[in-house]
Amino acid sequence: MDMAQRQRRTTPAKPRLSARDWADAALVAIGEGGLAAVAVEPLAVRLGTTKGSFYWHFANRDALIEAALDRWEERHTDETISEVEAEPDVRRRVRLLFAEAIGSAADDPLEVALLATASDPRVTEAMRRVTERRVAYVAELFAQLGFPGPEARRRGLLAYSVYLGHAQLGHAVPSVLPGEAEFGAYLDEALDVLMMR
Repeated sequence: MDMAQRQRRTTPAKPRLSARDWADAALVAIGEGGLAAVAVEPLAVRLGTTKGSFYWHFANRDALIEAALDRWEERHTDETISEVEAEPDVRRRVRLLFAEAIGSAADDPLEVALLATASDPRVTEAMRRVTERRVAYVAELFAQLGFPGPEARRRGLLAYSVYLGHAQLGHAVPSVLPGEAEFGAYLDEALDVLMMR
């Protein structure tokens, strides 16, 4: 066996990347630098692959951005709702949803970066879908708490607005938000106001 054969035998093959791997990497890039940060060559380097892998999955950069936005909707909306739905008590479900959403927004700049690029038609459409889904879900929770339909919808929209404001503040001026020790009390008070009759 020659050296090249031994090298091939001992060097593990790189796992084949999926379109999802590329979309997830694009989401990280968007969080770091907005849509402008979605560039094939730097993503290939980050993923430890070549541009050929990209073109195996996507026709062009726009297709990757669309896939990334779909992945954002899946991970940050559908999966979150599924996790929250496992909680049988609706009041705890509301609290869990807000704790998860606010905590995630504080750790991940993706939501704020997407809001900053919301004038891009691709982002506009994804934002519309995601916002409608999120507001409808929160309104459904308020309806389960006994609020009539139109009021549940208004409270769902207000709650979502609170979340977005918190996310923006968390990235723009985090010093004005409560620290870790006060977060639980802050969250409880915000939810008490939202659920007040």
